[in-house]
Amino acid sequence: MDARIGFIKKSLLSLGRLIPNRLAVSAFFGFFKNGIVGSRDWVRDKLPYFAVFLLVSVLSLAFFWPQIVITINSGEGGVLYKRFFGTVTDKVYTEGIHVIFPWDTMYIYNGRIQTVLHDFDVLTNQGLPIHLSLAIRFNPEYEMLGLLHQQVGPDYINTIIAPEVESVLRKRLSPYKPEEIYMNKDNILTQVVLESIEELGKKYVTANDVIIREISLPDTIREAIESKLTEEQKEQAYAFRIKSEKSEAERKRIEAEGIKDYQNTVSKTLTDKLLKWQGIQATVDLAKSNNSKIVVIGSGNTGMPLILGSERSNKEAPDANKENPEAQDKKPAPVAPNISAEPANEPR
Repeated sequence: MDARIGFIKKSLLSLGRLIPNRLAVSAFFGFFKNGIVGSRDWVRDKLPYFAVFLLVSVLSLAFFWPQIVITINSGEGGVLYKRFFGTVTDKVYTEGIHVIFPWDTMYIYNGRIQTVLHDFDVLTNQGLPIHLSLAIRFNPEYEMLGLLHQQVGPDYINTIIAPEVESVLRKRLSPYKPEEIYMNKDNILTQVVLESIEELGKKYVTANDVIIREISLPDTIREAIESKLTEEQKEQAYAFRIKSEKSEAERKRIEAEGIKDYQNTVSKTLTDKLLKWQGIQATVDLAKSNNSKIVVIGSGNTGMPLILGSERSNKEAPDANKENPEAQDKKPAPVAPNISAEPANEPR
């Protein structure tokens, strides 16, 4: 009995300790539930404001995207200008994507070789104008883009390149005459080009070449120069002809001397017996041919028989007969020559 009473007391004590804890848990869950319900109500009330904020943020990002995200293409370099700190001269932004503040500005320069055309007039020492047409090949020095932007600016082509080249050409060509410039006397134009390239190198720009595309003179000066050049070419042609004729005369003189020496050498070895023997040999060779011949007997002790007729004449005769057969039919019969059998040199 006493044991049962003790057990009941312990159970009541344990239940008494659990009741406060359960009340605390219930209070906590009630507060959490009320907090969630309150938060939902707060969010529901503030939802339009959140939507407006999000929309403004998206529109602002879209509007300022080109000023925030900068793309530098191949062959280009960027120079950053910070609104609160000025131009960044010690860094050149290379190819790729760069993110900057929207209140800063990125200036992009073309670092490749470029060509600019420029036309202007130059006065010579005689006061006559000469029109020059140039093609300037250049590219900015990549590492010096910051200084170029700070001291010159993006329009550096019209600021330093064209005026600098024009200034050098005006200064160097003014002491010369128009025909000297037109004919490039003493390589004037080459020297001017090299000097202009050197001057451009001092302005943060590398000049690869300065090409003089055209030189235009006044019509009267141009016609006078062309006439002068034509006469000079004629004079050179005449001088060449005279030189050729002198060379030809010298050649003929040398040839004549050679023939003369040959004849003098041969005449010393020729004799009447040798000549007669050569004539007999030639007559024998002609007599051996199969074509028809006319023999004329020479007179005197040293007279040699002369044989007329050749293989060519006999070959041409049949061709002529083939071309004109009627002439062949009308051709009179040949008459045998009356040649005395007696030798002309023997006494009767």
